[in-house]
Amino acid sequence: MTKRNNKKILKKYEVVIIGAGPAGLAAVLGAKDNGAEKILLIDRHKWLGGLLQQCIHPGFGLKRYKLELTGPEYAHRNLSEIKDYDINFLLDTTVLDITRDKRITLINTELGIEEVESKSVIFAMGCRERTRGNINIPGFRPAGVFTAGTAQRLMNIDGLKVGNKIVILGSGDIGLIMARRCTIEGAKVEAVIEILDRPSGLRRNVVQCLEDFNIPLFLNHTITFIKGKERIEGIKFTRINKSFQCISKSERFIECDTLLLSVGLIPEIELLNPAGIKIDPRTGGPFVDNLMQVSLEGFFACGNLVQVYDLADYASIDGYQAGKNAALFSQGKIAKGRKKVILSPGKGIKSIVPQTADTSIEAVDSNIYIRVTEYLDNPRFIFKNSKDIVFEKKLPYAIPSEMVVLSLNKNIFKQNSDEIIEIEVVS
Repeated sequence: MTKRNNKKILKKYEVVIIGAGPAGLAAVLGAKDNGAEKILLIDRHKWLGGLLQQCIHPGFGLKRYKLELTGPEYAHRNLSEIKDYDINFLLDTTVLDITRDKRITLINTELGIEEVESKSVIFAMGCRERTRGNINIPGFRPAGVFTAGTAQRLMNIDGLKVGNKIVILGSGDIGLIMARRCTIEGAKVEAVIEILDRPSGLRRNVVQCLEDFNIPLFLNHTITFIKGKERIEGIKFTRINKSFQCISKSERFIECDTLLLSVGLIPEIELLNPAGIKIDPRTGGPFVDNLMQVSLEGFFACGNLVQVYDLADYASIDGYQAGKNAALFSQGKIAKGRKKVILSPGKGIKSIVPQTADTSIEAVDSNIYIRVTEYLDNPRFIFKNSKDIVFEKKLPYAIPSEMVVLSLNKNIFKQNSDEIIEIEVVS
């Protein structure tokens, strides 16, 4: 497939991809399929595939391959698609800095510090979990408190059992999946506690991971204290009102030896900030257009760095698009200063990706990813410019925990060049 021959690393590339998860691997395929020859793939892990290798549960490949695969199986599929490509890749490598003229400073134990140049750069670094420090839970700091992803790696990669009596804070997908995983491994999951009035993960994961295993889910509750000095001994939790204030006399105690945190993900945008790339406060990731290009020309982004996708398949689909367009940019086939349509979130819309749409000749049909602010039955998604409705789609339902994916024809963007298209949802 590829060579990890660090001593022969090139100094100049057409495309450099940072991150070798599902989006990064798909970006390699997109770049090679569209004529890029000199490609460098960089990842801080010691293996290709990113976090896919620790996600041994099924649910991958449904959109892209029409198959239900585990994470390692999905990674193997991705790798098999690029195994014959002659590209450079650097593992166990950290990118220290990227300049606006695409000079990349990196470091690993074999090369030391090196600098390479590229005609285009793709960011595919993914996201990281929020920790206890991000949510400020009172109490002691005992052993036995993990993020859900760390517990997943310890169990599925290192073969370690994290605890016997477990409480999970947050009902995101990884927390739900770990509730099932811990139960299968013989632990007792005492409770999943969620501050919102609805689960944060996909409905199918609530059913398959909690309801099928009779694991209690406490909505509108939060943890107020962690007890234990050497090892966690238990947690106090309480019911909250609509203003997220604790309701008096509702506090309870659960004995446990392990607490898993599944309280959200943060895009890894630290490399983007020095270059002045614009960040969308709604998603926490960079603004991108429908070519997956960020606000600085020649830089592209994909995967969970842009937004947290429901499925790895969507990260791969957009990763391929980023790779394709990075290759075309490096060949001078994407003009600078192209006209764009701004996609603006209106009533009932929490976030939109992409946030702008290219109206040039290179423009393509695009998936529009939308998250809504509340539960809706029979919602209508309305795209309108200053005068008319340009697109409308009705769906059976929409809920905040599930991403709405709409496919738009490129002609919609071409016909509304330099316009602002507001997107709203009504029920």
